[in-house]
Amino acid sequence: MAATTLESLDEIDRATLELLQTEGRLSGAEVGRRVGLSQPTAGARIQRLEKSGVILGYRAPAAVGLNIHAVVRLRTTHAQLPKALALAERIAEVVSTVRVTGEDCLLFDVHCTHAERLEQVVDSLARFGPVTTSLVLRSYPAKPLPTP
Repeated sequence: MAATTLESLDEIDRATLELLQTEGRLSGAEVGRRVGLSQPTAGARIQRLEKSGVILGYRAPAAVGLNIHAVVRLRTTHAQLPKALALAERIAEVVSTVRVTGEDCLLFDVHCTHAERLEQVVDSLARFGPVTTSLVLRSYPAKPLPTP
């Protein structure tokens, strides 16, 4: 399967993503109605976007008791990257990982139930190098993807 890129998404895919970014609880039927598709066709498109990795998930962290939201930055060596990524994949509280340029190598989006669990997550990641943890005070709605 070819990699999905912004350029490979059509107008309906983009409209679907914009709706789900702002109203993630919409039913497939409602998404279809708003973008001009039948419910089965809209559902199939959403599934395709999920399988291709464009839609990574649906979350309600605070609603399920994940009240501590942090961004953890890790500075590590190239040799340690695969191990750090593998560990992050196994930690349920790490909901996304981004590899970045600059002094830090990886950014982890972490949602925990309590400070003690955040401490455990940070300590486990710190075995690969220095970490910096920032608590998230507030999250703002994601903007729609830009049109190419």
